[in-house]
Amino acid sequence: MTHPDDSPPPHVLRSTLLSFLASEWPYLLMLGLALVGVAYTSFSQAPVRNYWLALCPISGLICIGAGWREATGGERFRLVWTQVLHWFAVFLTIELMLIADVARMMNADAKALSALTILALGTFTAGLHIGAWRVSFVGVLLGLGVPGIAWLERSVLLILLVVVALAAVIVPLAWTIYEHTRGAKSGAGASP
Repeated sequence: MTHPDDSPPPHVLRSTLLSFLASEWPYLLMLGLALVGVAYTSFSQAPVRNYWLALCPISGLICIGAGWREATGGERFRLVWTQVLHWFAVFLTIELMLIADVARMMNADAKALSALTILALGTFTAGLHIGAWRVSFVGVLLGLGVPGIAWLERSVLLILLVVVALAAVIVPLAWTIYEHTRGAKSGAGASP
């Protein structure tokens, strides 16, 4: 019988985390790439047009992969073509937004947030079309990221203080768990 205060061993937590990452990596990649684009644009204050445009085919391939297992025969052909057209439309929309005349009206942050908004909408609707809730969820997270990132830029000092405080708690805790795990392994190996 387990007690409520018993925690799973570290190898179980590691295995669960690895299993989660193995199954969800495409969606985490979509989310991570979009957020890296916003962060890079915000810090460099330079437009990264090619980066945003490259995210369209990457997202399209991930969407095709997400719908591929469920589709059969002719449905797969339809899946590929609808996603190619869908992401080409997203690509063109970002391209139109970043052309010289339009881009001059916005600063680098506004361009990045606009590209993120378009990607969020494209990702959400792609997920709806292929019936992949995880893809739609990534679209929702990207969409929620737009106002979140705008707030983040105004609150950098506060966030930095919170991160430092969390690191001051988490790093020693992680080190203690690591040492305890290492000690338990060496103790287990020494017993007959």
